[in-house]
Amino acid sequence: MAASPALPLVRSLVTGHPPYRAPQAEVREAARTLFPRMAARPHMLDVFDNAQIDSRALSRPLEWYLEPRGFGEKNAVFVEEARALTVRLAREALERADVTPAEVDAVVVVNTSGLSTPSLDAYLIGALGLNPHAARLPVWGLGCAGGASGLARAADLVRAGFRRVLFVAVELCSLTLVKGDESKSNFVGTALFADGGAALVVTAADVPGPPPLAALHGAFSTLIEDSEDIMGWDVVDDGLKVRFSRDIPTLVRSMMRENVAQALAGRGWSRDDVGTFVVHPGGVKVLAAYEEALDLPPGALDTSRRVLAAHGNMSSVTVLFVLEEVLRGKPLGQGLLSAMGPGFSAEHVLLSFGPLD
Repeated sequence: MAASPALPLVRSLVTGHPPYRAPQAEVREAARTLFPRMAARPHMLDVFDNAQIDSRALSRPLEWYLEPRGFGEKNAVFVEEARALTVRLAREALERADVTPAEVDAVVVVNTSGLSTPSLDAYLIGALGLNPHAARLPVWGLGCAGGASGLARAADLVRAGFRRVLFVAVELCSLTLVKGDESKSNFVGTALFADGGAALVVTAADVPGPPPLAALHGAFSTLIEDSEDIMGWDVVDDGLKVRFSRDIPTLVRSMMRENVAQALAGRGWSRDDVGTFVVHPGGVKVLAAYEEALDLPPGALDTSRRVLAAHGNMSSVTVLFVLEEVLRGKPLGQGLLSAMGPGFSAEHVLLSFGPLD
């Protein structure tokens, strides 16, 4: 049976980074200057090794972060680098999808690590010559869950009648580092956070173009009651100060089996139907918790581990890097893309890979 014309299809996916990169060993040494009291505590620097990150991209050279920077200065860098990165990635995504800028009828932009008003989608429309009548959906504040949620919203727009949707996520998490903040949250964030972006084109099934990378069959969102303390930003004079509270791996173990079952049941799927899991690598302990909660076989989330090692945690963008890596293996059948983020929330997207018929 042919796919319904309204079935949302991913036609292209492009990822990329700002221009600078630092090995984890160098970031670990920089932490001695940034946080002398925390670094002097026994075993605290082990968090950089335990993160199992080899290197990560940055918006500025590593030495730039060793000086105090105010919110205004850091946010100006965010706007400059986010604009440059999203334009480059979006242009390539449109080219790969055989979609001209004037054909784009909706734009979704996700970020949480900086502020821009007018929003980044408005800048993209002008810089790329997109349809000036395109629907605009800027999404801010979902953190690591934003990549999954943004993909779901792009699919919703296709189901609503928009035929060619550009979805862009960009996060410059390194700019949230607060020099001299000796809190454990800021210290751990320095060991994990990185910068990157992704751009996708999602179209209706009857739009001409290259073979689809994936079909999007639905989504499922869960906001966990009384959980806003788990993760977020505290806005301070020096910028967006990261907040981590409760144990996220423990939360995953306690809720994810039932939550995934609910997500799949809404589409009439079961856990046994899903052969591919695309999971945001919030950290190695989070991935281990997913494997335990879902009874995944050994190696099922190795792609997520490889992305974490090569790129660090880029908040919303990271799960899209994982999807890109999964697609290189040419998967078949049904899949589930999952991420968690501030709220505290869980976001799932149901996908299928391979021929539509």
